[in-house]
Parts: sequence; structure tokens; C-alpha cells
Amino acid sequence: MKIRVNGEEKIIQSNKRLSLNETMKLLGYSSNTVVVELNKLIINSEEWKNKLIEDGDKLEIVSIVGGG
Repeated sequence: MKIRVNGEEKIIQSNKRLSLNETMKLLGYSSNTVVVELNKLIINSEEWKNKLIEDGDKLEIVSIVGGG
């Protein structure tokens, strides 16, 4: 399956449809450190397990950085 992550094409290898939660883990992200936009809609991390990723989906991932 091909998806676009922050403007870059990624190929996800899987024998089944993946949830956004599974996809984020494969990409190396944690739900408490990022905000995710799926096809121009911000998805709350509590909903990641219910959202299935489709071929051609577009993800924008923004890391949360703290500082002072």
C-alpha cells in the first residue's frame, strides 16, 4: 500500500488493512508526541485504532516539542 507522509511517498507492507494506530507504530511515532492529520482531518489519538488506512491516504504528522 502506498501512502504519503509529510509529502513523502511511503510503501507499507502488510497482508491486512492497518489502523492508523498500527501505521503510526510502523512509522516509529508515539501517540503522546504527535498530532496527526489524515486526509486534511485532524484525528484524536483515541480514535487512531478505529481509523483504517487506505491506499493513497495522506498523513501530515507534527511532532510536539516542549521547551522553555
